[in-house]
Formats: sequence, C-alpha cells, structure tokens
Amino acid sequence: MTTLDRLRLVRDMVRIRCAEETLADLYRDEQLMRTPTHFSIGQEATAVGVCAATRRGDVVYSAHRSHAPYLAKGGDLAALVAELYGKETGCARGRGGSVHLVDHAAGFGGSAAILGEMIPVAVGAAWAFAMDGAPRVALTFFGDGASEEGVFHESLNFAALHRLPVVFVCENNQYSIASPLSARQPAGSSIWQRALGYGMRASRIDGNDVLAVHDAARTAVEAARAGEGPHLLELDTYRWREHVGPHPDAGGYRSHAEVASWIERCPIRTAADALRPEDPTVDDRIDAWRAEFTEEVARAVELARAAPFPDVTDLLSGADEPRPLAPTTRRN
Repeated sequence: MTTLDRLRLVRDMVRIRCAEETLADLYRDEQLMRTPTHFSIGQEATAVGVCAATRRGDVVYSAHRSHAPYLAKGGDLAALVAELYGKETGCARGRGGSVHLVDHAAGFGGSAAILGEMIPVAVGAAWAFAMDGAPRVALTFFGDGASEEGVFHESLNFAALHRLPVVFVCENNQYSIASPLSARQPAGSSIWQRALGYGMRASRIDGNDVLAVHDAARTAVEAARAGEGPHLLELDTYRWREHVGPHPDAGGYRSHAEVASWIERCPIRTAADALRPEDPTVDDRIDAWRAEFTEEVARAVELARAAPFPDVTDLLSGADEPRPLAPTTRRN
C-alpha cells in the first residue's frame, strides 16, 4: 500500500468516528431516534480494514452493530441518518432502524439483529456466486457471541464443504452484551481455531490495527475470489460505549481500568502513530477531517429532520420498493 492508501484508511475511520459520536450525542439529548442503536466507537479499524479490501461487486452483511461496516462499504450516510430518525428517506424507508441497514448500490447486503442471522445469508450469497461463476466474494461481520450459535458452525461446515467464496469476520470485542468470554467459552479455546476444524484457513489479528486488518483481509478476500475457499478472520477489538445505547457503560460490568486500557489502543491513534514517520502532517490531516466530517453529518441530520415520516397508509408496503429521491452524502 502507498502512503496515500494508508491515509485513506485513517480518513475513513475518522469519518465513522465523527458520524457515530455525533449521532450518539443526538440520540441521548434529542430523544428523537426511537430505535435500539449499537455504536461501533472504538471498533472502526475492523470495518474499514476489511471493507477496503473488497471490490464494489462484493457483498457485505452485518449483525446489529452495523453502522461502521455500512459506511466502510460505501453506504449512503444521509440514508443511514434518516433511517435512525425513522424517516421515509432512510435506507430501509424508516421501517428498520439502526439494525436493519441496506445499500445494494454500495454492496452492503443488509444487517439484522438476530444473533448469527446474517452468517448463513452471506454463505447463501457466496454459493450463488460460485454457481454463477462470478468473481465475487461475500463477507459477514458478527460478534464473538454469534460464534456460540449453532448456525455459525453449520455455515462454516457448508462453506468449507463447497469451497465457497466467503470471508467470516468475527469482531471479537470480548463481550456478548455483559458476559465476558471467560464466562462463556472454555479457557484456552479460541474462535479462529474452531474454523481450522472445518479445514478452512483462519487467522487472528489485532483488530485495532487497521493496517494489519487490511493486509489480512486482502489476503483472505483475494484467495476466496480465486476459488481457494472460505477464510475466517478473528479481529480482537473493543467497544467504548455500552452494548446498546449512547452511554459509555451503563451496566458497570467492565472496570474503568479495562476500558481505559482499550481506549489507549484507539485504532485511529494507532494508525496515526504508524504513519507519522512517513507523513509528519498526519495529525493536522486528522483535525481537518474531523471538521469536514462533523459538518457532513450535521448536513445529513438536517436532511433527516426535514424528511417526512412514512405515511401510515403505506406502512405495510415492502421496504424493497424504491425510496424517494433525497440529497445524497454517498462517497465514491
């Protein structure tokens, strides 16, 4: 990767961070977004590093913590914000909320709240690609808790059996709601090693290092595209906010010292530190990007506030129908 490519990864992380911090503050203060909202603040490197390794025709699916993968794959910011406000111009026409994002034009196939739900959906998409002989890859983001669902193992088995072009992306943020890994999984076990049991390739990466994530994802995606079968990436990371909602930690199940130690490993700071020797202006760039993206999300919020709610007579219409045209904040 060139220095410009690596800076672009940082820029994309800053954009997601600015969008989510703004939305979290508004969610808390306005009380106008009436949808359960799971923020990825602190986890930006996983989505950015992986999605930057994909092509436009590749399809990404996500679980409930969906804002970052949606934006990293190129999803329309204005449509995301309008969806959180429940407006007709939202990406699911205001019917799905935060956990049901979709942008087929960008290659974001959808997200859902049921634990592990989109894992087999991605496998199905990959099977279709394989049957059609299309050089496309399906990717699915999920948390460590989803690796304990039966459908996780069924999907890995099926994908390995048929050598499907699918990449499983486990964002291991150490908790399933309030339960740590140590309370749910045997000591000495790991998620990536389970994939080895199905004969597929798997690797464990520092999920807060966007450069390492991107390198691993690029290898996995291109191998899958070349017909070498599925790959699982276990990315160690950490969410700074509560499981669902805008607050830092409402449950008190994590110590202040633990949270602080992960904040010190901020993925944006980590990437900036790595890039500073080759680009001493990286900190100035980050400041400028923060100003740019804070303004961008403010415009998206104003558009969402001004947009209409779905008409009550139309609430049972399918969300797959074209939504009304609205000003866009899509980035190419």
